[in-house]
Parts: sequence; C-alpha cells; structure tokens
Amino acid sequence: MKWSVETLNVLVDEELNALPVDMRARFIRITQLIESVGLPNVYEPHVKHLEDDLWEIRIKGKGGISRAIYVTAHEKRVVVVRIFVKKTQKTPRKELRLAKQRAKEVKDDKD
Repeated sequence: MKWSVETLNVLVDEELNALPVDMRARFIRITQLIESVGLPNVYEPHVKHLEDDLWEIRIKGKGGISRAIYVTAHEKRVVVVRIFVKKTQKTPRKELRLAKQRAKEVKDDKD
C-alpha cells in the first residue's frame, strides 16, 4: 500500500490556501515526495519531529517560512492538522496545542 497525504478538514484546506503560491507549491512537492517514496524515506530538511506524535513539513518561500504540522494514521496515512506561517525561530506553543487538539480527531478515527 502506498502512502497518502491528506488534510484533516476544510479549516486546514483554508490554511493551506492562505499561504503564498510558492509555499503552496513547495507543500505539494513535499507531499508528492512522501507519496512516491514513503514517509520513512523522507528526512530533514523536508520533515522534522516536533514532539509526541507531531511532525512538521518544513516549507520555505520567498516571503519566509511556514509549517504544516501532521500526524500519521494507520494504513500509511499522513494527516495534516495545522498549517501556518512561522514568525519566530521556535514553533509557538499555541500552534502545538492547536495541532494536538486537532490530532485527537485523527486518533478517534484510528480507534
């Protein structure tokens, strides 16, 4: 079975659509890489572990950087739960809290 990348819901789709065009394109390229070679074969600088079950897709563009926080679900699924433009060096705690809250929906699906 191949890996798939999906967004959690319409809110995350809207977050993605709010990114500048070059950052959206970079996000798509990284998700296609995950789908083609499998998540275990994709490393930094494309993805990085944050904490607990949270990982991030690292996106750079002309206007700065953004992050797409994701969790993995059964059946080789990557579910993006939060996308935001990063303004500080370290990922803000509020972004991690929001991602964890949204990730609970994915965990409920797994059970």
